[in-house]
Amino acid sequence: MRVVLVCPYDWHAPGGVRVHVGALAAELRARRHDVVVLAPGARPASEPGVRIVGRPIAIPYNRSTAPISPWPTTRRRIAGELRRFSPDVVHVHEPLTPSTSMFAVLEASAPVVATFHSGADRSRLFDLTAPLLRRVARRIDVRIAVSRAAEAFVAPRIGGSFEIVPNGVDVVLFRDAAPADLPPGRLMLFVGRLHERKGFADAVRAFGRLAPRFPDLRLAVVGSGTERRAVEELPADVRRRVLLLGALDLRGWAAYAAIADVFAAPNVGGESFGLILAEAMAAGVPVVATDIPGFDEVVSDGVDGLLVPPRDAEALAAAIARVLEEPGLAARLAVAGRSKAETLSWDRVADRIEALYGTALQRRGGALLP
Repeated sequence: MRVVLVCPYDWHAPGGVRVHVGALAAELRARRHDVVVLAPGARPASEPGVRIVGRPIAIPYNRSTAPISPWPTTRRRIAGELRRFSPDVVHVHEPLTPSTSMFAVLEASAPVVATFHSGADRSRLFDLTAPLLRRVARRIDVRIAVSRAAEAFVAPRIGGSFEIVPNGVDVVLFRDAAPADLPPGRLMLFVGRLHERKGFADAVRAFGRLAPRFPDLRLAVVGSGTERRAVEELPADVRRRVLLLGALDLRGWAAYAAIADVFAAPNVGGESFGLILAEAMAAGVPVVATDIPGFDEVVSDGVDGLLVPPRDAEALAAAIARVLEEPGLAARLAVAGRSKAETLSWDRVADRIEALYGTALQRRGGALLP
């Protein structure tokens, strides 16, 4: 089958949608599908089969930023790529974002499958533009949401029925990652953009509470952003125990997950799934996360992770302390987390997506293709 995957965000910027599209492309190629990825980017892509079709601009959205490509020239390049490749199925991600994915929906003549990743507490802009977005949505043959939270965000605004297919996890990469080289001691790990929505300041405050109690504990931070300055609130001797690693690719942060004693995800809201939690689980790291929509579909509190209220650094610190002080609890969470991650492995997720490609072809009256 000839498949076009479309990512709306800068191909060179870290993010869950970008990771999802890249991993799905690799899995589909392993199954002998002919796959092309279209995405914006500030420079050419190094990966084979990825075609950069527009330059991105960072737009503030959902208490973060979205590096999208809303230019008319991007739409023209999308149209040209679709004509040249002549796909059997066009699979777009976040199709209501004014970027490459929306343009692909509007220009596609092949059946369209769309995956909705976003979740938010509210979006006034989305509400105001919903009548226009419903015109785009009518061109979609199969709608996928990565979680019930993502479905709840988008369904009331555009209507229609949704299939729930979660994000996939590269279980093997995280399970078998070579550990990072750090001195002996315990490690608390945070991964994500250092923006307010990700709760990084709460992670720092929790570490500040834990540091006197656990003198061998370090905080490793994978990510970059404006909230980095939160570390400056720590006393100098505690600040020296914080490792600011910047943005790393999957293999890079998996190396730190391989030696971490606890993974902290203190996000405050606006999440649709919690891929980062599932990846930490695949690495066998006990997870402490906030009890927010999306995260609660990945973590079962007390079973394969611990959930705490958002914006509560004290509760976060207390839960992390439990993991560090109770080896039995830590081991139980790690084992159950690995088991949960296995259910989200890419081979299982791709099975579902392949089946939905067949559904899209049938709805257009096309034959099922190998």
